[in-house]
Amino acid sequence: MNGTEIVDIRRGQDIEAESLRIIESEAPEPRAYAGDQWRIVRRMIHTTADFGLLDLVRFHPLAVEAGRRALAAGCTLVTDTEMARAGIPDRRMNALACTVRCLMRDPEVLALSEAQGCTRARAAVDFAVERINPPRGPAVWVIGNAPTALLRLLEHVDAGRAEPALIIGMPVGFVNASESKALLLAQSKIPYIAIEGRKGGSALAASAVNALAELVLHAE
Repeated sequence: MNGTEIVDIRRGQDIEAESLRIIESEAPEPRAYAGDQWRIVRRMIHTTADFGLLDLVRFHPLAVEAGRRALAAGCTLVTDTEMARAGIPDRRMNALACTVRCLMRDPEVLALSEAQGCTRARAAVDFAVERINPPRGPAVWVIGNAPTALLRLLEHVDAGRAEPALIIGMPVGFVNASESKALLLAQSKIPYIAIEGRKGGSALAASAVNALAELVLHAE
């Protein structure tokens, strides 16, 4: 096939193991990440085949510890897209007694969006902060698409209305995506895992959650 060498690997777990081996071999050293941070970034690279993430992923100093603690406690996670919610499999969340919710299709959120003349993502943040237990908002926010969701969440944090255990802030795009993440990185109150600049997306945000979940489920 035009000199292309096909690797004969058929089982899913073997394909994943080989993918991680390739990432390890091709990611230049020294790396900016080590230990659990590297395991998270490696999972994000595995999801996208984008080695550019080696220069873009940012961690609050307490992010990994906060994320592991929240997941181990059976937290609620709120995503800004159904794609991100679908990317966090029940087999992991059920094992941790965690709940994943996306409110973008909730009728009350749709009504709130209409009444306020704002995006559903922004309205969903308002709804979640006010309605979802634990008090003062969900423990982990997973934002991979909507800058308006991240900006609104940061407004609630600044006002003392929300105090998440962790924000996974990875909205993608050209309008306020980079700017919203810059605001997240500029604050130090709430632990975060973020991607600097325009890159991001629901798949990346979900992959960070999955990597954290694996750290908890396979803790030594």
